[in-house]
Amino acid sequence: MMTIDPADTFRQEAQDLFEQLEQALLDMEDRPDDLELVGTAFRALHTLKGSGAMFGFDALAAFAHHLEAAFDQVRHGVLAASPDLVALALAAKDHLRGLLDGSASADDPAACALLDRLQDVVAPTRHRSPPQAPKADGLGDDGPGGAAKEGGEAAIWRLKVRLPADALATGTNPLLLLDELRDLGPCTVIAHTEAVPVLDAFDPSTLYLWWEVVLTTTRPRGDIEDVFIFVRDDMNLSIEPVAAASDKRLGEILVERGAVTQAGVEDALARRPRIGKLLVDGGAVPPAQVEAALAEQAHARAPAPAGQRRPTGQESIRVSADRLDALMDRVGELVISQARLKQLVAGHEDIPLKAVTEEIERLIAELRDTTMGIRMVPIASLFSRFRRLVHDLSKDLGKEVELTTSGEDTELDKTVIERLNDPLVHMVRNAIDHGLEAPDVRLAAGKPRQGKVHLSASHSGAQVLISIQDDGRGLDAERIRARAVEHGLIAADSSVPDAELFQMIFAPGFSTAHEVTSVSGRGVGMDVVKRTIESLRGTVEVDSVAGHQTVVTLKLPLTLAIIDGLLVRVGDGRYVLPLSAVEECVELTSEADARSRGRNFLNIRGDLVPFLRLREFFASPLPAAPFQKVVIVSDGDLRVGLVVDEVIGDHQTVIKSLSRLHADVESFSGATILGDGGVALILDVSHLIEIGQVRDEIRKVS
Repeated sequence: MMTIDPADTFRQEAQDLFEQLEQALLDMEDRPDDLELVGTAFRALHTLKGSGAMFGFDALAAFAHHLEAAFDQVRHGVLAASPDLVALALAAKDHLRGLLDGSASADDPAACALLDRLQDVVAPTRHRSPPQAPKADGLGDDGPGGAAKEGGEAAIWRLKVRLPADALATGTNPLLLLDELRDLGPCTVIAHTEAVPVLDAFDPSTLYLWWEVVLTTTRPRGDIEDVFIFVRDDMNLSIEPVAAASDKRLGEILVERGAVTQAGVEDALARRPRIGKLLVDGGAVPPAQVEAALAEQAHARAPAPAGQRRPTGQESIRVSADRLDALMDRVGELVISQARLKQLVAGHEDIPLKAVTEEIERLIAELRDTTMGIRMVPIASLFSRFRRLVHDLSKDLGKEVELTTSGEDTELDKTVIERLNDPLVHMVRNAIDHGLEAPDVRLAAGKPRQGKVHLSASHSGAQVLISIQDDGRGLDAERIRARAVEHGLIAADSSVPDAELFQMIFAPGFSTAHEVTSVSGRGVGMDVVKRTIESLRGTVEVDSVAGHQTVVTLKLPLTLAIIDGLLVRVGDGRYVLPLSAVEECVELTSEADARSRGRNFLNIRGDLVPFLRLREFFASPLPAAPFQKVVIVSDGDLRVGLVVDEVIGDHQTVIKSLSRLHADVESFSGATILGDGGVALILDVSHLIEIGQVRDEIRKVS
C-alpha cells in the first residue's frame, strides 16, 4: 500500500497557494484598493505560515510571517498596497517557493535584502494603530456589544469551536488555537466533554471535545476569524457578539449559550401551571384567544420542509499524477484485450456471447472516456502562469503590455499541458520582445502606447487550437526571404507563398532580429518549439499582417493516450489513421487508377485533391487489390487522398511510442497493438499531407 508523505501533501497545496497569491498580487497592481484581493493574499500567506510550521518548514513559515504582517497592515488600512509593496511581495513569493523546493535558504543575502526592503516599506506606519477592519460580509462590527476597534472599547464575543473529528490526525493542535484566542484578550474557555466515550471505545486519534469561549477584546471580529483561517473550511465555528448588559430572561440566555435546549426550558416550564390555563381560569382572556395563540406558536416552531437544506459544495480529492498515468495504462491494456475478445467472438454464432461482448465493449468505452476526462485539465492552469511573465518582461523591456485570455475553460490532456509550457513561454517572450514596438514607436504609428498579447484556446473536433496573437509590427516577409536565401533554405529566384515563408522561422538558428537581447534574438528556440509541438502530434501555423499583428496557432490533439482510429491495409501491413483527420472514403477502380497515372490527383466532387499511393510510398511488393480505396484526410484547409488496399474499420487505438531507433521516421507518429497481437503503425497525417502538397506543387510547375 502506498503511503503519502505529509510533507509532499503540503508541497502540493503550497503550489496552489503560490498561484493564488501571485494572481492576487498581479490583480492588486490594477486594483490596489480592492480589499478582497488583499484578503486573498493575506489568507494565502497565513495558511503558508501555519501549515509550513506544522510540517516542519520553519524557514518558510518565518519568512511568510513577515510578509503576512505587512499585508495585515494593508488589510487594516494602515499601509497602502503600493506598486513597491506588490513588486516586493512577488519577489518574496519567489523566495518562498525556493524555500519550499530547497533552491533557497533562510540566510541567503537575497532573503536578507528582501526583509530589509520590507522593513523600509512598513517602517513609516510602524507606530500607527490600525483602524477597524471591515467584516467579510460587508457589515461593520457594530453589534449589541458595540464596535470593536483596536485601542477602543472592549467588546464581548461568544465562540463555539467545533473542530472535525480527525483534526488531531491531520496535525491540528487545538491548544495552539485557544492560546491565540487568549492573546487577543481575557477569555474563559469551557471544554465540553459530553461526547467522550468510555475507555474501551476511546480512539486517541479522534477529537471528542468541543469548546465554548467567552472573549473580551478590543480587536475586531476579523482578527478572531483569522485565528481559525487554516482550519475554517473543515470546522463549525460560531462567533456572536454579547451585550454588556442584558435584560433577557434566564432561559433565553441559557438557550443562546447552548447550556440547555429550548425544549429543556419548555419542559421545565411545563411543570408549572400553563399561562393559558391561568389566564382563562382567571377570566382575563377567552379560551378561543388562547387556542389561536397556541396554533400560531405551533406554526412558528414547525421545522422547515424537507429538501430545503443548503446544498453542499462539490467534493474533490487530490490524486497523484502517477496514479492517473497507471490507471490510463490499465485502461489501455483493457481496450487491447477487448479488441482481442471482439475479434474472437466475430467468428462465433453464439448470440448470448456476442451480447455480453457488446456490453463489455460499451462499458470499456465509457471507462475510457471517464478516465480520459479525469486526465483533462482546464488550460486556465497554463494561461495563468503567463501573467507574471508578461508583468516582468514589460518592466525589463520598458514596454507597456496588456495580456488578455479567452477559452480558459478549454480542457486538454494533462501531459500535453505539461509539455506546452516551454513552447508557449518562448513564443510569448518573442511576441513581447520582437513583435510589440516600444511605446513611442507605437504612438508614432497611430497605435495605443500599450501593446496587447492575447492567448486563446478552443476546441475544433478532436483537436485544441491555441493561439498567441499580438498587435505589434508583424513579420517582415522580405527579411525572412532574404535570411532564408542566406541560409540556403530556398533559392534566390524561387516564388514561395507567405504561409510557407513564415514557416522558415522554425528552422534551426534562423532569426531576423536586428540585435540580440537578454530575452531572444539568437535564433535558438523556435526550432525547439516546432519539434515539441510535432512530438505532441500537433502542428504550428503562422499568419501575419505587416505592421498590424502576428498570430501563431498551435493545433494539438486532445489526448496522447487513446484515440479513435481508422484501420487500413496496404499490402500485408496494417496502419491506423486518426479518425479525427478522416473526411471520407471513396473507391478507386482500376479504370480510374489507370486514368490518374502521372497526374496524382483525384476529382472529388469538383475539387482536385492530390493523393499518395501508399503501396508505392511503403514499397509494398504485393499486387494491388482489384478495388482500392482512397481515404481523404485533412489538416486545416489542406487535403490529400491516401490510396490503400482495404479499409478494415474503426479501431480504438492505444498509442504506443516508437523506439529511439525509429525517432527519425517522420511518416509515423506511433504504433498500436491489434486484437490479434499484431502491431499497426499510426500514420502521421500532417507529414503525409505535406508530402502530397509538395508533389502537387511539383506537378503544377512541370
